[in-house]
This record gives sequence, structure tokens and C-alpha cells, in this order.
Amino acid sequence: MKYVLGIDFGGGASKATLLSSEGKVVATNTVEYKTSYPKPGYCEQNPMDWYDATKENIVALTKKCGIEASDIECVGLDAATHTAVLMDADFNVLMPSIHWTDSRSTKEVAFLKENYGELIYKQALHAPDTIWTLPQLMWVRDNMPEVWAKTEKIFFAKDFVRHMLTGDYVTDNIEAQGSMLFDYNTNDWSPELCGILGFDIAKLPKLVTPDTVVGTVTAKAAKDIGLAEGTKVICGTTDTVMEVFAAGGVSKGDMTLKLATAGRICVITDRPCPSPYLINYSHIAKGLYYPGTATKSCAASYRWYRDTFGGDYAELDEAAAKLPAGAEGLMFHPYLNGELTPYADPALCGSFVGIRAGHTKAHFSRAVMEGVALSLLDCKNALEGEGLEHKNYASAIGGGAKSPLWRQIVSDALGLTLVVNKYSDSSFGTAMLAGVAAGFFSDALEAQKMCNEAVERTEPNPENTKVYSKIFQKYKAVHDALADVYHNF
Repeated sequence: MKYVLGIDFGGGASKATLLSSEGKVVATNTVEYKTSYPKPGYCEQNPMDWYDATKENIVALTKKCGIEASDIECVGLDAATHTAVLMDADFNVLMPSIHWTDSRSTKEVAFLKENYGELIYKQALHAPDTIWTLPQLMWVRDNMPEVWAKTEKIFFAKDFVRHMLTGDYVTDNIEAQGSMLFDYNTNDWSPELCGILGFDIAKLPKLVTPDTVVGTVTAKAAKDIGLAEGTKVICGTTDTVMEVFAAGGVSKGDMTLKLATAGRICVITDRPCPSPYLINYSHIAKGLYYPGTATKSCAASYRWYRDTFGGDYAELDEAAAKLPAGAEGLMFHPYLNGELTPYADPALCGSFVGIRAGHTKAHFSRAVMEGVALSLLDCKNALEGEGLEHKNYASAIGGGAKSPLWRQIVSDALGLTLVVNKYSDSSFGTAMLAGVAAGFFSDALEAQKMCNEAVERTEPNPENTKVYSKIFQKYKAVHDALADVYHNF
């Protein structure tokens, strides 16, 4: 039996999926890593932590399955977009990577909006925001000139790890779309946008398609990481398109709802949909796109809550499930790192509102889940406001979708049926794409037919949908009342 390996680098952990030539998931493994918050609004990760997590995952998987490294024919990697790795000419990492949820670049965003907003919108199809790589790099240029002077290479998260495996210096076109240095019209790096930054366009990585085999595992990496020398490695791409693909999103109108570090709702279309409230990326399927909304702190909110106040997810869910919809008046806004859809406002802060003496920890737990659900309702409304048509159900993906309670809350709040596949995370999608490169499947559609399997369906409770509809009006009113306050913090 031969295998392929898909490895994802998420907001707080790396997950690896081992897929057989018959399209069966043989084993998975997850390794967490640290996210640092050195100052308010800052969010950083150490690139070497991603590589170390890769090593741990490979060792664990081969041990679980009792397979030889040579049985793995191809490896693919994916990660969240925007997170750049700055390196010198010898590929040494120069600083911790600024994560896409970091909001330190607000001044740079304001400068770009005022001076280059029209150009950026025309070429990059998005409005400047702190999530994009361009303003993050401008912040480094202006605040860490000693680092910027040494910067000769700019990687992205999955590309850095892949470079450690193969020595290559490439990225894919979908990843590049997340940098705000890319021109959708030419499908290439933009001289004008790179000119704003003052970075030599020739120093940026070569662009390829996600399924391109860009190299093989070197002898050094093989010894270090536990793969066989010569194992093929594809470029890979962004985590969201791999999740969309893994969850079955390949046709116009298909919708995916992501409950992960960040929350997203994406709809498959045959065109990009430029909007201040949507994020546009190409699909791996030619001619398709998956414009989507985003709430910055989705599962990140629940993880922050768990880590700060204690408990484990199972016991938190169990207590929260005993309470009625609405958490008896307690409300949470998940703006821990600002917010994207529909506000594009990095100044917003998280809040608990409506606290009474009778509220318990269970109320706070439920309020966190409901607050994220209402933020996703904001996202759904934004998609529909742009005229994007979708089916009356969505594939629920991400770690948060494993919680029956949270799925029900989201289904109720959005009035939407949620379908859960047996496997739908990005590492699974990337493993399928690697399977195509290895010759296991003729193309991506065949991979999906062979590997995908729906296992659960959550229907909305109409009475709870009415409750959440009323609460949502208060949720919006609280945002409107506090937004100016946060701008003056």
C-alpha cells in the first residue's frame, strides 16, 4: 500500500492526514504550537515551531501505522494566508511571523486607503486591512528597519516549511492573492503594489499552481524529519480553499461554513465579487472562485475563554447545553482582534454585555458560542447583500463543527442546515491534492468522489431561529454603541 500526506498549519496547531492510494484516511495527528501576544494587538508565531510540529506529526503517523517512510509517495502542505516569513539571502528567519489576526498595522492601512485605495482595489480586489501582508510588511519596514534591510526573501507559512523539506523558493497563485502584492488582472505579482512597499519584485517567490510538484525531500530533510529522500512535494495552497475542496465545494452555489480559529462562510461562484466586506480567492478548480466573509476570532474566542477561565470543551459544552437560547440575556461580541465582515474595523474589542448576578460560568460559555454564531449571521447577511446565491445548506468545517451544541446554535442562528462530512479539514483536502499528483486519482473531482463521506446533518430549530433573530438586533445595537468608544481606547 502507498500513501500521501497532507499537512495543515492552522492558527494554533498543525494537523497531518495520511491517505491511502484507495482514498481511505489511515491516520491523523495534531500538534499544537504557541501563539504570542507581546503587545496589545500583536499576534506572532515562530516559523520553526511549524517545522517542529511537522516532524512530530510525521513521527507520530509512521509510528501509529507501522509504515516505512518510503511508502509515502507525495506530501502537500497548506496554511492560512497572509502570514509572511522574512528571511535573509541565506534563508535565515529574521523575526517572528506576524499572524494575519495581528492588528498592529492600522496606521499603514489608513495610509494605503488614503493614497492607494483605488489602485489596490482595482488590482488586488480588496480594501486595505490589517489582515493583509502588504500593510504588515510596511509596518516592519517602518518600525524594524534593521530587519527590513536584511530581508531578501519573503515566504508564506506553508512555503517556509516546504522550503525546509526541498530547498525551493516558490508559492502558489492563490496564496499570492492573499498578500495584496498580486494583480488579479495579470495573474502575477504587481509591480505597482510592490512599488508601494519598496520591495524588489524579482526577490518574490516564483508563482506556480497548487498541484505543481516543486521538488523532492532532500537528504538533510529526510534525516531530520523522517521522510524518505526523493519523496515528491507539491506546492500546496491556502487552508480555506483546501477545506472548501475537502468539504465538497466544487460547484456554483455550494457553501461552506468554517468554525475554526477564524470563522468564514464561502460561496462558490464563477466570478470574483469585489466588495469591502468579502474576501476573494480563486478555487483550485479552473474558472471558479470562493468569495467569503470572515470573523477573526471564532474558535479562537472559545479557546481563549477555555484557556483563561479553565475547563475542557466537553464539560463547558455540557453545562451550556442546559441553558435556553440567548443565555438568559448575556451577550458576547467576539472581536478579540478587531473584526472583518461586515466592519473591517481592527479597533473593535471583545465584550460581555448584560451580565447579571444570576449568571454562571455556563452562561458565559454559551454566550461565547452564541456571540460567534451571531457574528457568522452578520457574515451570511453580507454575502446575501452582495447578491450571491447559495444552496439552503452548508458544509460545516473546522474544529468547532465537532461540537453538536455549537453546530446547533449556529444552525439555529443562521436558519441554515449544516452538513458534516467524515473528513473535511484542510489537511485532508491537501492529502487528496497530493493524491492527484501521486497518480492515485485522475483529477480533483475523482479524488473527492472516492474520499468524501457525509456523516451528520443538523437542522435549524425554527423557534430558536426566531429567538436569535431578535437577539441579533440587540447584538448589532451593542456594536453600534461601543464602536466609537473602542476607537478612542
